[in-house]
Amino acid sequence: MSTLDIDAVASFLRAAELKSFTRAAEALGTTQSLVSTRVKRLEDGLGRLLLQRHPRLVRLTAEGERFLPAAQDLMAAHGKALLAFTATTERIAVGISEQAVGAEVPAVLARLSAHDPGIVINLRIESSRALEEAFERGEIDVAIVRRIGPGRTGEVLRDDAFGWFAAGSLVWQPDAPVPLVSLVADCRLRAHGIDTLDRAGISWREAFIGGGMAAVAAAVQVGLGVSPLAARIAPAGTIDVGPDWGLPALGASQVVLRSNVATPRASAFVRELAAAFRG
Repeated sequence: MSTLDIDAVASFLRAAELKSFTRAAEALGTTQSLVSTRVKRLEDGLGRLLLQRHPRLVRLTAEGERFLPAAQDLMAAHGKALLAFTATTERIAVGISEQAVGAEVPAVLARLSAHDPGIVINLRIESSRALEEAFERGEIDVAIVRRIGPGRTGEVLRDDAFGWFAAGSLVWQPDAPVPLVSLVADCRLRAHGIDTLDRAGISWREAFIGGGMAAVAAAVQVGLGVSPLAARIAPAGTIDVGPDWGLPALGASQVVLRSNVATPRASAFVRELAAAFRG
């Protein structure tokens, strides 16, 4: 292959990052079949298999791992070249609930900002309730929140099951109140967990209240107590103790995207953001 097709390289990168041709297509604003075709054309040109295709997952091959850094450098240079004759930047105010993404917020935003260096992200990390209110007031352009029960309009990115997560070393004491680890007092999930315990007639006590998911995760991992969390963002090494402890089911919730951006550039950013959270 004498030259590399930029669109094909972009399709490869998105599929590798998002581990899905479908989500890559959403991020790129195209179709799954076109992404697959572009990647296949790139592989044929290089004479290398870059991605392993599985029914529900796409993974890098050893050759794909070797090609990935060079592909990232190429796309970064391509982005800079496109901006060479334009000094304009676009600002987007984004609000993300930590209960929607957990401790991965920095990694997600770093990947997104690398796709368009001209996008300036003004980030707010707050509770879902605060972000919904800020969006309604027009203070933020994009909000990603966790919604329990019905709510205002928005695009559902995924459904998440809840559980009662704790360190495997935490010993259950049937006659003692459940030690509760949660986010700040106005957290909807904290209120949902407490209401669920109260309705079941199960006593509980505050064991730890953290100002962020990193603090909550640390408290759970060292065995300070049990936390009501979406399984997707449960800290590494923790388990759902609900069934063994006889705790009531917490049900499920939705991660919802709300956006009022209008420009093509901002819309492309939102597509990338949605794809990162979906699935």
